[in-house]
Amino acid sequence: MNFVDLLLIGVSLSMDAFAVSICKGLSVRKVTLRHALTCGIWFGVFQAGMPVLGYFLGSQFSSLLNRVGPWVAFILLALIGANMVRESFGEDEEVDNDFSAKAMLPLAVATSIDALAVGVSFAAMQVNIVPAACIIGITTCVLSAIGVKVGAVFGDKYRALAERMGGIVLILIGLKTLIESFL
Repeated sequence: MNFVDLLLIGVSLSMDAFAVSICKGLSVRKVTLRHALTCGIWFGVFQAGMPVLGYFLGSQFSSLLNRVGPWVAFILLALIGANMVRESFGEDEEVDNDFSAKAMLPLAVATSIDALAVGVSFAAMQVNIVPAACIIGITTCVLSAIGVKVGAVFGDKYRALAERMGGIVLILIGLKTLIESFL
């Protein structure tokens, strides 16, 4: 998997966190650097950590994954992507202006669950997890910090479109992985 693929996965996975960050930006009267960094760090750390956890869980089944790895990767990425597209048509989630650890922890976990499954697919594809997790974490951190400011400026107008596009990209990367396994 090349850098561009990992960057696209990082951007796609960060769309949930980006959407929540937009909502967080909407929830405060005046956005500060502290607000942006709080969202960026919480979401970035969890988005980087979950693929690592998924990778090590997936590595436990490496002999099986080597045989069916491309299919596992395709199915997981397609399911995650389809779920993101489906959620983009749903109701907006309510988010309050609390940036405490008590408020951010559940949001960070909830927005990074899909990254756990991506980590399993990385094990199936034998991706080098350290740079992959770093790219995903940094991408999410930056986009989440930007999302807080975007929320303050533009509101919730583009949340659904961003989530939809992220889901489509994950599906396409899963399909690319499957097709490459036959070549």
